[in-house]
This record gives sequence, C-alpha cells and structure tokens, in this order.
Amino acid sequence: MKIFPAIDLRGGQVVRLTQGDYDRMEVYGADPAAVARGFAAQGARYLHVVDLDGAKDGALSNFETVADVIAATGMYVEVGGGIRDEARVRAYLDRGAGRVILGTAALRDFEFLRRMVAQYGDRIAVGVDAKDGFVATDGWLNVSAVRGVDFCKRLLGAGVSAVIYTDIARDGALRGTNLAVYETLLREAPDLAVTASGGISSLEEIRALAAMGVDAAIVGKAVYTGALALPEVLRAARGDA
Repeated sequence: MKIFPAIDLRGGQVVRLTQGDYDRMEVYGADPAAVARGFAAQGARYLHVVDLDGAKDGALSNFETVADVIAATGMYVEVGGGIRDEARVRAYLDRGAGRVILGTAALRDFEFLRRMVAQYGDRIAVGVDAKDGFVATDGWLNVSAVRGVDFCKRLLGAGVSAVIYTDIARDGALRGTNLAVYETLLREAPDLAVTASGGISSLEEIRALAAMGVDAAIVGKAVYTGALALPEVLRAARGDA
C-alpha cells in the first residue's frame, strides 16, 4: 500500500484543519518545500498536496507554492484544491504533478470530469469528501444530497481509476479512520483504486487498510503531532512491521 504524507496549504503555510473547519486550524510550517524534503528524507515516495484556499474559493492562491513543493523532491505528487477547469489541470501537470484531484468540479460538472478522464486518463483522480455519508464541496463548506459510495460507483462507470475518499468527521481528529466505508467501497466498486483519508492514527489501521486491499493511505495530523512516526508507517504499509 502506498503512503501519501499530506501537505495542506493555506496562505502559503503548512496547516491542518480539524474536521474541515477553517476556524480550527493549526500551522505546522512556513516552508512547505522544506516539509516535503523532510518527508522524502524519511523514505516517502508519494505526497498529497491540497490548496485549501483554492478548495474554498476556487482561485489557485497557492499555485506557485505547490509548484515549489513539486520541484523540491523527486516524489510523485498528487494535487487538489480549486482545480475546476482544464487550464488548471494542464498547469499543474505541466509543473510536474503526477496527477490532479478533481473534487467540487467532478460533482457539479460530470461531463467536464468525463472529458478530463478521456484526455488525461489516470492522471485524473477524484476526491470524494463525505460528511455523514454525503459528498461535500467547496472546501467542505457545503454538503450535497449525493451519497459518497454511490458517487464512487458512478465515477467508476465514467472511467475514473482512482478516488481519494475522506470521512470529514474523522479528518484531523486523531480518532481513527472509517474502516467500514473502505470495506464497502472495495466490495461495491472493486475496480477503483481507493485512497483512504481522514483520521488515521495507528499502525494497526495502516495494516488493516493494507490487508483489505486499499491502494493508498494519506497520513496527516498523526505524523505532524508525532503520534505516528512516518518511517514506521511506511514499514507497516509494506508489511515489514
């Protein structure tokens, strides 16, 4: 199983939100590229980067900061947050992103999503952020009437190969991830490469996700606070510990 340490950006800084609440934010670094290099030095090969400002307002407020992070290491970087037209997709891919994550745009303009998948294939992933089981948009500020698991099944039918599924209630809360929803996703959409995101706080969860066949997991607050050591997470994901 792949491990993606997370770098969430707001105002050019590395931050973590609790349960998607912009008013419950902690700053963990003023130099995102240095944080990325630190993760690489600990053995990480993949990186998950989100422009929180972009997710909220649709503007690529942290574009150059994200580009600096991509350039800082040889890591495979996936990028999300405010990517709502093809020009932004191309801009990130041209700057070296491994793939871009569509979220709000995927739900609101499904035909746009289809076009992007047809054009860019597996360099397009979809972020499905669920609150009480329903897809949230606009930096998690609004909640739709679409069930997250049902949306994932629809994405599979549209040719999407990978989803990043986040349980918002767990994100940043260090209360454990929602193992049950990933079991459901793997059962109901077995051909999707699923990335687990939100609340991972123990090596036991890493092992459980790997054992059930989850493609990747995102670790954030647990690593920033020291609750989990990244090298140990990487070993657990490989089955070495």
